[in-house]
Amino acid sequence: MTKGTTDAITLSTIWHTFQSTCREMRHVLDRTAQNYLMAQLHDVAAGIWDSQARTLAVPAGPTSQLLGQKFSVRYILDKFGKNLSPGDVILNNDPYHGYCNHLPDWGFFRPIFYKDELLFFTMARGHQMDTGGSYPGGYFPNAYDIHAEGLCIPPIKVFEKGVERKDIFELVWNNVRWPEAVRVDNYALIAATKICENRLLAMVERYGKDTVLDCIEEMLTRTERAIRSEIAKVPDGIYYGEAASDDDGTELDVPVWVRCAVTVKGDEMTLDFSGSDKQRKGFVNNTLPSTYSRAIAGSFLFFDPALADFHNEGSMKPVHIVAPEGSVVNAKYPATVGGSPVSVGTQILESTVMALSQAMPHKAIACWGRHRGHYIFGTDPRTGERYVQTTFDSDGGAGAVSGYDGYEGACTFPTLGSVQRGNVEEVEIRFPWRIVQYHFVEDMSGAGKWRGGSGMRWDALNVGSEGGMATGSSDGDQTHPPAAAGGLPSPLCTAYLQRDGERIPVKPHRMYQIQPGDLVVKISGGGSGVGNPHERDPEKVLNDVIDGFISLEAAEKLYGVAIDAAAMKIDWEKTRTLRAAAEKESIK
Repeated sequence: MTKGTTDAITLSTIWHTFQSTCREMRHVLDRTAQNYLMAQLHDVAAGIWDSQARTLAVPAGPTSQLLGQKFSVRYILDKFGKNLSPGDVILNNDPYHGYCNHLPDWGFFRPIFYKDELLFFTMARGHQMDTGGSYPGGYFPNAYDIHAEGLCIPPIKVFEKGVERKDIFELVWNNVRWPEAVRVDNYALIAATKICENRLLAMVERYGKDTVLDCIEEMLTRTERAIRSEIAKVPDGIYYGEAASDDDGTELDVPVWVRCAVTVKGDEMTLDFSGSDKQRKGFVNNTLPSTYSRAIAGSFLFFDPALADFHNEGSMKPVHIVAPEGSVVNAKYPATVGGSPVSVGTQILESTVMALSQAMPHKAIACWGRHRGHYIFGTDPRTGERYVQTTFDSDGGAGAVSGYDGYEGACTFPTLGSVQRGNVEEVEIRFPWRIVQYHFVEDMSGAGKWRGGSGMRWDALNVGSEGGMATGSSDGDQTHPPAAAGGLPSPLCTAYLQRDGERIPVKPHRMYQIQPGDLVVKISGGGSGVGNPHERDPEKVLNDVIDGFISLEAAEKLYGVAIDAAAMKIDWEKTRTLRAAAEKESIK
């Protein structure tokens, strides 16, 4: 029983209604959005908060972007106060004025009233095809300040009391490159928030406001109690982790470091990023809500997986985040932040996971393959129309977890796999690019007792016009995703343009010109490993060789497993000799 009169079945039903409503919102977006990022890659999110800006449900989409949206709701409450009404919809994408990520992610917030009383907020977020600025798509490595990255929209009503503010939308759409496409996606996001309103009001009408609010308090109490219990199992102490991005796009080939010190004391945990680099001129900086989101998401990975779908404000209460202003984890306006999701944003998650893997080695987690995105801009000769193209297809797989190999084909650590790979045929239909190769790559995963998911090779031929390519959404050419508990990091990534028999190196955080007939080649590192590779089951090593994930040479060199190439069987005597020699060397 809850503190009121609500029975356990009602509590469970209401709790699951919040979760299922978010999933339905995402389904609406999947079916109605038009741009490739939203419709194919599923770079969307949905969540629910209460009138106190407390997080109630975040099961749909990248949690690393959702967990900090309570800052957005607080900002909206502070800005509008009592000037909120049924039928209002508020648009926001400004990281310095109420939002938590970068400019291409547009969030539509809807306050939900029951009998003139504000009870909830819902938000639907989608990565827009374009957000204006100096370069199409928004990942612009050479931006001088955030205004060069695109249109900064503070919380503003685009619907007021159910009436569309056409003048506001006209202003917004006039400042993007594909206004009709953005318009369709905006309406899809707004429709998703209306679905949420309908579902929540029906729930309140059925069970009564007092019962629903009573259940919410019980939801928060139970998750807080569960997380405190999880933290209490961790030995008190201070644990350290660090990770680096290749550079900031301005000071080239100089890594940008994020450092996390995790202090565990009793049933509370503090994640302190004070050791991180100072704010950079380049576009890799994060704002505080973005850092909060990713750090919290990293800590959740180490708690009971049965809680995964049910995290809320109660889950966050025992976890505290320290991020000094003026650092890469809490940049001051007008610092550029366009690359934050895949650069420093990734390193926040990585450094958190590294520190907590020290605290809980039995739950150690290795980091995933680095994002290998791009934004290619040109003209499609089939239509004469301009286009901007990006994808997650060349990302390597997931990092290993203690007891399990990394997932093959999962994309990008900050989204925890919720953003997906595109469809090859869809790419070729939408854009003037032909996919020539697309497959797993041998020896591009981090070795370990449990190995990381494999790296990828992605070759694409430009059958369109000349244009530009920004590699702002790439990383991992000179910095590895960290491994854990004695595992090995995945190999570095490489990319190049093949043009008239010449290979032109392509590095992250740069700008390149694209010519007709150019072949873009990306070879990405996969996830990193967990545990000593020489402790891996030799039969698993053999299977990895047969499946093409590792070579015979790597099996022997990295794993100490000798395989008869002709018979494709393990040479057990030689394997024992190799592993004994490696163990002896390690003792020295």
